Parts: sequence; C-alpha cells; structure tokens
Amino acid sequence: MEENNEVKDEKHPKKENKKHNEELEKLKNENASLNDKLLRVMAEMQNIKKRYEDEIMRIYKYDGEDFIKKSLVILDNFERAINMDNQNLNDEVSKFLNGFKLIYNDFKNILDTKGVKEIDALNKNFDPNMMEAVLTENDETKESGIVTCVMQKGYIYNDKVIRPAMVKVNERKSE
Repeated sequence: MEENNEVKDEKHPKKENKKHNEELEKLKNENASLNDKLLRVMAEMQNIKKRYEDEIMRIYKYDGEDFIKKSLVILDNFERAINMDNQNLNDEVSKFLNGFKLIYNDFKNILDTKGVKEIDALNKNFDPNMMEAVLTENDETKESGIVTCVMQKGYIYNDKVIRPAMVKVNERKSE
C-alpha cells in the first residue's frame, strides 16, 4: 500500500505543476494584453496632445479673424469716400478727403502688419479659390478667363482667404 501512496504523491506534483504552468501562461497572456492596451492608450494620448497643440496653433494663427472681416467693411467705405476725390470736388471737400486718405493708409498698414493681404486679381487668370465671378463679359481683345474688373477687393489673412474678390471675368465666345 505504501507504493500506491508514493505513486499518488508523484502524480500530485505533476498536476499542481501543470496547474501552475496554465496559470502562469494565463498571467503572461493577460500581461501582454494589458501592455498592448497601455501602448494603445499612450499612442492615443500622444495623438490627442498633437491635435490639441495643432488646434491651439491654428487659434493663435487666425486670432482676430472675425474682427478683421468686420473691419474690411470699414476699409471698403474709406475707399469709396476717397474715390469721391476723383470727381472734381471743391478744395475744402478735397482737403477733408485727404484726411480720410491718411486714416485709410494707416488702417491698411495696421492690417498689413497683422498678415492681411489684398488679393491681386485685376488682369490675372480667374482663380476660384480666391475669387468669385459675379459677372462675365465678352472682350475679344483679352483672353478668356482673365479678370477684367474687381467689383469688391478680396483679402487673405495668414494664407487663408477670408473674403474672396468679387470679379468680372472675360469669357470670349468661340467662333
């Protein structure tokens, strides 16, 4: 009978060892899974941080865009007033408009230092990314697709079109 007990004792450590190996393997798999999840979370956190930094940079880059857009209306009105000086008005009105010209130039310089640039459209090829065609004409002396008149100036703010130029484009009729 003692031999029988020894056989049982010998089998028992093997079962226990097998159980430990299975448990160890299970823990290794769980550890690998948790490490994988940790790496994914860390990568996602880096992506979130990068997106956040990009958004902050975009906000700083285009800070004041709404104010500038609203200011362009004032700039347009100054231009209209200044253009009245071309209508042979009396000297007093002309002197008054010279003051407008000074204010206009100062205002334009301020916008220029903030990164606001006028879109150069007249006699250029029509660019739908920066211009809006509101009229067409048929001038046989000019190529098709050339801007013949700027109805309202357009502006770019730090490489972004904030107001497209409204233009008249030549469209020659083919014969």
